Amino acid sequence: METLKIFGFAGSLRKNSFNRSALRAAQELAPEGVKVETFELNGMPLYNEDDEASPAGIVTQFREKIAAADAILIATPEYNYSIPGVLKNAIDWASRPYGKGALMRKPVAIMGASPGMLGTARAQYDLRKCFVFLDMYCLNQPEVMIPFAAKAFDAEGNVADEKAREKIKQLVAALADWTRKLRKGGVL
Repeated sequence: METLKIFGFAGSLRKNSFNRSALRAAQELAPEGVKVETFELNGMPLYNEDDEASPAGIVTQFREKIAAADAILIATPEYNYSIPGVLKNAIDWASRPYGKGALMRKPVAIMGASPGMLGTARAQYDLRKCFVFLDMYCLNQPEVMIPFAAKAFDAEGNVADEKAREKIKQLVAALADWTRKLRKGGVL
């Protein structure tokens, strides 16, 4: 069986981000035949249409990694009831030029961790709106929203909560299955 490549990134620049830790857990918990590669958004410039034809190297690398991936996994925090600016900026870069962006028609799954009670629910739903416009195939279930993140992660940044670990494992497996079904059905 060919290895399925999932490309993951977190919408946080914070060194000890819960969402970056959740991506590390996704790498560890990926089923056989699935590889999760992650990318750091640190250093990505603000999107500027004037720079679209000759973007910074990190933008080119980001787009190439997305294009080469079979599916996308995004771990998002929630800032002010919505998507963090760094994540929206990365999506804007990856979606350009209009009609030819690297994200178009890609299977995608979302997860998120937050210190709050809702565990990134609002940010995840806002991301889904972006995916509709980008014609992405968003996995609906399982939803992974890790609330009270300070209790779900240990001092080293590992996902310590077994329920959260199991949900992440289920999400990665479901994304892999979803991607294979789309491919088999001729959608991809």
